[in-house]
Amino acid sequence: MPSATSYTVPIWTDGAAFPEDSTPVFAVTQANTGKTVHHAASASPKEAALAASSAKAAFQSWKTSSHVTRRDLILRVAAYYEAHASELVEYQMLETSCEEAWAKQNVDLATRYLKEIAACISSVNGVIPQLEKPNTMGFVFKEPIGPVLCIAPWNAALILATRGVASAIAAGCTVVFKASELSPRTHFAITEAFTEAGVPRGVLNQIQTRREDAAAVTEELIAHEAIRKVEFIGSAAVGRIIGQLAAKHLKPVLLELGGKCPAIVLDDADLEEAAKLCAMGAVLHHGQICFSTERIIVHEKVAEDFQRLLVKAMQHAGGHAGSAVTKSIARHANEVLQDAKATGQTIILGGPSSASNDLGLKPTIVLNPRDARIVDEETFGPSASLYVVPSDAAAIELANRSAYGLNATIWSSSMERALKMSRELEYGQVHINSISVYTSPTASQGGVKSSGWGRQNGRWGLEEFLVDKFVSWHGKSA
Repeated sequence: MPSATSYTVPIWTDGAAFPEDSTPVFAVTQANTGKTVHHAASASPKEAALAASSAKAAFQSWKTSSHVTRRDLILRVAAYYEAHASELVEYQMLETSCEEAWAKQNVDLATRYLKEIAACISSVNGVIPQLEKPNTMGFVFKEPIGPVLCIAPWNAALILATRGVASAIAAGCTVVFKASELSPRTHFAITEAFTEAGVPRGVLNQIQTRREDAAAVTEELIAHEAIRKVEFIGSAAVGRIIGQLAAKHLKPVLLELGGKCPAIVLDDADLEEAAKLCAMGAVLHHGQICFSTERIIVHEKVAEDFQRLLVKAMQHAGGHAGSAVTKSIARHANEVLQDAKATGQTIILGGPSSASNDLGLKPTIVLNPRDARIVDEETFGPSASLYVVPSDAAAIELANRSAYGLNATIWSSSMERALKMSRELEYGQVHINSISVYTSPTASQGGVKSSGWGRQNGRWGLEEFLVDKFVSWHGKSA
């Protein structure tokens, strides 16, 4: 690996890097040390347009590639991840200040995503529908939608970017990959993996840009006539902007946005296990996960015992919290806690930091908050609200009282009770007796309400990048 500050992450289009002296560069800083770890070339709208044109040209041949070609490519990328796991872990830790365990989990899960995507390619088939007209035959073909813009986040840098890029390419699409300015080296490792695996020129193009140029570059890409779909994973606030731009240019979107994930603890739950995994779900990766446990709703019959166990579990889980990726993200999480304190909410553990530049916030529990930002604003920090309710119906009503609908968990020893409740929750995923930070490569994933729309993972993810084409054959009338 090159020395830290000597390396510049390139812009990659049509199978080659732009000359380093042709574009400005920006520094990539490790927040918890304040050190510049490397630099990255910064794309302008001009380079963005070239990347889109490259994807358009490559699509003409890639869309006709066989499922065997695409499957074998994805499997070679998975093998690359396994062979370069230590480097992939190092890149994530350098750029996002994450814990080693989180970085390793990213590598493992991303590799499993790749293998599942490869396994699903041959199962995506069209149908032959029955037609009402005599002597007529119909076909519904599944065809790749075209060049796709994938905009990936930094918080699960390897998993989420890998899944989007691989699903689109596996479906027969080409990709313009807009990497995060906070983790461009981690994201370029994905492009390197595909390149080493033999992806044809132009099938995968990568750009990144300075934050001040991001709006112009993103609009250039969404507006470009080559781009046929946009995948965005990030905050609901930015998702709204992406959605508006896509609507303006009549481009379909796949959005996975923020969450305010509830964990419902019923009176027949294993309280100690529930407390342990609710706490871990709240603080893991410093709470910088859209699936983080942000609201814990406990039945009043067991509230006192559970609160005691939760405080203890949060104190213990603090050792896994790590630190924020940037000062601004830590500042926002801290401001939400400061608001809770200022509005008179009851804080039973932790609380806001007095230091404005503190990157490692304390695990915090706010009891029964009302009329405060923390009620339904995603904190992206290691904190959770604890609510006490009298019944299952009250738990469901409170859990659904949110603009978000990404992920929820239920803790109960009764499968019947938990399954019944899961059907009433307005969330894209509901996990029973599990940490909220859970996903499976073989199951669908996605949100409802302000958490986005569309579905990821396996065959669901492939379907997002395919369109149906109806073709009919009309024989001569009898």
